[in-house]
Amino acid sequence: MVKIKQTWQSVIPGLWQKLGKHGDTVEFGADATKTSLEFAIALGILTNPSGPVVLAGLSCIGLARKGLDLLREKSNQEFNLEQWVAVAFPLAYIQSFDALVQRNSWLQQKIDAEKSEQEAKQQINQLEEFELDENLADEALKNFSESRLGHALNHELSNYLEKAGINKTITPIITGWVAWETYRNVESLFSYEREENVRQVLNLNITAAKEIRANHKYADIESYLQEYISPNPSDPILRDRWKVIDEEFTFPDIYVSLEAHLLDSNGKLQEKIDAVNLDTWAKDYLTNPDQNRQVMFIQAGPGRGKSVFCRTFANWVREHLHPIWTPILIRLRDIDTFEANIENTLRAAVRQNFSTSDSWLNDRNTRFLFLLDGFDELRFEGRTAKGVEDFLQQVGNYQDKPGCKHRFLVTGRESALQGLENRVPTNLKRVEIALMNDKLQEQWLEKWGKLVGQDKAEVFQDFLTADSCPKRVKELAREPLLLYLLAAMHRDDKLNTEMFKDSSGAQAKILIYQTTMDWVLTKQRPQELNDTITEFETEDLRLILIEAGLCVTQSGREWTSIKTIEERLKNDKSVKDMLEKAQQNLGENPLRNALAAFYLRPAKASDSTEGAVEFIHKSFGEFLCAQKFKESLQKWVDLYPRNKRDKFLIDDDRLSKEIYDLLSYGGLTSEIVEYLMTLLESEGEFPYIKLFERLEDFYLHWCQGKFISGHPNNLPLNKMQTFKAQNISLDLREVDIYAGLNVIILLLEIHRYAQTKDELRGQIVFYPCGREDCDNFDGQRLLRIINYSNSVTIDTFSTTIGANLSRADLEGADLVGADLEGADLEGANLIRANLIRANLVEANLIRAILVGAKLEGANLFDANLEGAILFDANLEGANLEGANLEG
Repeated sequence: MVKIKQTWQSVIPGLWQKLGKHGDTVEFGADATKTSLEFAIALGILTNPSGPVVLAGLSCIGLARKGLDLLREKSNQEFNLEQWVAVAFPLAYIQSFDALVQRNSWLQQKIDAEKSEQEAKQQINQLEEFELDENLADEALKNFSESRLGHALNHELSNYLEKAGINKTITPIITGWVAWETYRNVESLFSYEREENVRQVLNLNITAAKEIRANHKYADIESYLQEYISPNPSDPILRDRWKVIDEEFTFPDIYVSLEAHLLDSNGKLQEKIDAVNLDTWAKDYLTNPDQNRQVMFIQAGPGRGKSVFCRTFANWVREHLHPIWTPILIRLRDIDTFEANIENTLRAAVRQNFSTSDSWLNDRNTRFLFLLDGFDELRFEGRTAKGVEDFLQQVGNYQDKPGCKHRFLVTGRESALQGLENRVPTNLKRVEIALMNDKLQEQWLEKWGKLVGQDKAEVFQDFLTADSCPKRVKELAREPLLLYLLAAMHRDDKLNTEMFKDSSGAQAKILIYQTTMDWVLTKQRPQELNDTITEFETEDLRLILIEAGLCVTQSGREWTSIKTIEERLKNDKSVKDMLEKAQQNLGENPLRNALAAFYLRPAKASDSTEGAVEFIHKSFGEFLCAQKFKESLQKWVDLYPRNKRDKFLIDDDRLSKEIYDLLSYGGLTSEIVEYLMTLLESEGEFPYIKLFERLEDFYLHWCQGKFISGHPNNLPLNKMQTFKAQNISLDLREVDIYAGLNVIILLLEIHRYAQTKDELRGQIVFYPCGREDCDNFDGQRLLRIINYSNSVTIDTFSTTIGANLSRADLEGADLVGADLEGADLEGANLIRANLIRANLVEANLIRAILVGAKLEGANLFDANLEGAILFDANLEGANLEGANLEG
């Protein structure tokens, strides 16, 4: 049995003689931090009886090697395991602590580095008296973290840290990881040993230590951080997620830190406050203990950089703050099941060994930052906003719990909060990613130049700044995704200013996506190579991608199974024949080859045994889905040639079937609607009147319950069964409701478009309740639709259609008690509408025509009535608190 103090007393004098002349200042530890030096002095390990110690030139491991050499020189007897452990482990532990301090910026700033040697020495006295016998030494070698020596060193470090001002809840995290990483330094000392008898004694213990460590929670966390957080995982699929679309370089190669606008608790811009650097804002909120009960909430439109920020920031936390904060990145699209207890939801999402225990979030040695990316991509039964609301409330409540040591950062599209603004948790610290300014764009282009050549980058910059470059393109180039697409196509000579002549913002974006699609299909893959890889021509591949876009959108996830795409394609006989021929020639699934080669990547989160794919960016899937809808709408108005009676190629029964097939999956997003209407407008002389009339006929039949009551051919039932086979959870009622609501959205959009065109204005007017002066007027029709829709959840109608009601013609509509919370009714015709007790909280009623409207008891809290015409309107008992009545 040996005392650590005695061992070091026998080694230190000779050690100083080896390092320098007796009595002189000794220098070692060029890269050692002052903090780790003070801790070493406090342990009594670096006490020089002859004079002060100045650290420069030798690491603690280097010092340990010299100490072990000296120990062998002084002892002619057999190797003593206790003495080896007494010399090696304290220095290995200090080296581990030093490495943590050097890489952890928070720890560097937090610890008071001004303590004197005497102050440090007064803190620690117990280790010097610690006695090691063979069993304790053996225990330290096999499982240091759980050994008595490990506990003793952890205790001393805890005392040191607490006197340095570190919170008691954080010290176990630090000591736990320092002890864990000590083994690597001990292993280094073991590899340094050359004498066979020493290696034989140590080898069995080192082998046992490896086996114990392999199943430890720290090993699991380290593996998770390497595979799922770092940009260099061993899994090729995970590694590809860091690549920029079809490039060899990764997101960090072109990432620039974006700016963000601060929002108030209602999601409104704080106009008097300057934009902040997003990375700095997130770092400050994460490390500020006064903000521990706040959820960091980042919103932005598609392609603005939310997901890339999450990846990059998670990796920064891994490199600079772990283990004080351990990042856990969860793509919310990958969560299949949501539990009433958020802890269970998080456990299922993480899917790692360290999260299997019921107490994993209460472990005193870990503290997590959960980055929840894409709240707009949450998958809930019924596809309703109620699920988004409930989940955000769960996160907010959990963060607000007293004693909660973990933090949450949530990102997503602001459109997913439609109608929910006043129901989101109050403890959200909200920001919105800003468009790139000139400075950030220049930083991005500088990085782009390093990848493609400075000359090409400068030519592209000239393209963007030229007077000939359309203003819309310049605006779109301030969005990170579109800036990259423009730069890449320009690099490959697929971009010129003439393409965007007279294009609106939406049209320019469509052109970029269309050109991108052509570019990806042909980039470095001429037609001959396409044939070789997939047996498909480029147009065949385009068709496959469009169907994939629909399948992904309908799935409610961000991925879909290859089998689902294949089943859709087989509905077309010519495509079915093409697939069968390709399979014969290739001897394997041609669809899998095509999807693997173009635009999509394997979906890691999928449990599909047939294989699954996801789009590299959600916007691509939405654009391709809109392409599918456009092509279908075109077919619905195609006529038989040389037929004088305008007979449609697709009859009414087939039309109804296709509407359920395409549109019954959930609510159309604003992005898809914008793409679709822009694509239709780009067709030139599109027969809007015929399309409107056909959709209106379907709408009226749907209102009468014709389809859900159909027998023997029940369209909602048939589609529900198809969805069920694809693991899409929608019941009969939901399928019917969403088919009808989406047709209403299309009718409203066509109506709104027609009002801007002289040739259409008088011929296309959508009256949801019919014209008040006509026989088919039914004032309660829309109210019944609202109530039917809200049988799914209480706000299904407002969250699905609420954003599409601007300029709607609701003259004379009976909307007593209707839930229109957050609805966009800007410019709507509500003359003589009955809105008694209607819920119009936060509704947009700017310039709405409310002449003679009945608003008794209506809830207009925070509604915007700026410029609304309220002549003869009855507002008796209405709640106008916070309402804007200007103009």
